[in-house]
Amino acid sequence: MSAHDDATAPTSPPLLSQCLVAELCGTFGLVFIGTGAMVVNDITAGEVTHVGIALTFGLTVLSMIYAFGDISGCHINPAVTLGFWASGRFDGRRVPGYILMQCTGALAASGAIRLLFPLNESLGATVPRGSDLQSFVLECILTLLLMLVILSVSFGAKEKGLLAGVAIGAVITFESLFGGPVSGASMNPARSLGPAIIAGNLQHLWLYLIAPTLGALLAVPLHRVIHRHESGE
Repeated sequence: MSAHDDATAPTSPPLLSQCLVAELCGTFGLVFIGTGAMVVNDITAGEVTHVGIALTFGLTVLSMIYAFGDISGCHINPAVTLGFWASGRFDGRRVPGYILMQCTGALAASGAIRLLFPLNESLGATVPRGSDLQSFVLECILTLLLMLVILSVSFGAKEKGLLAGVAIGAVITFESLFGGPVSGASMNPARSLGPAIIAGNLQHLWLYLIAPTLGALLAVPLHRVIHRHESGE
């Protein structure tokens, strides 16, 4: 077989173990870099800035999609995994493993942040600035819009390619810009779980587990209505 044949031969799909490791690493990267930026902003009296934090989260997600999109789909978010499953694009048997690895990656990232910055109390946790109801509704809407974009630019259950990385990273950035000061703009149960568990601040965790999941699930029927022509209905 020639070198050209080797380059063009179809590759086998990634093993489940590869996908799980990719989800763990991708979620670790997101939480470590994103919440790390928040912690550094705290200890440097705002040198990173709110805009810098929003860009950090968006650019990190964009980078993770380029790195792991072709392997696991780069969900790095339990709400996104459940959204893909509800849309019929993702095998339900893989859901528990994906969510377990995402939460493990987030916890490991927050543990690393704790080791690096032991005096920081919040570790980049998401906490409502107003009422719980206000943040619940905001997180639900933010995640609905995020999931709607993800479903629109992804192939099957995989976020991959230039379009997906830029579009999803942009949504996370602009939603973090205006939603961050109110609810923390989590849009990701794992992202909120890590800091909450490691910092021992569980008071509002329920909000960030339920609202993003609800928002992602609500995006599925809305996407079907908007893109009905693509399925030939």
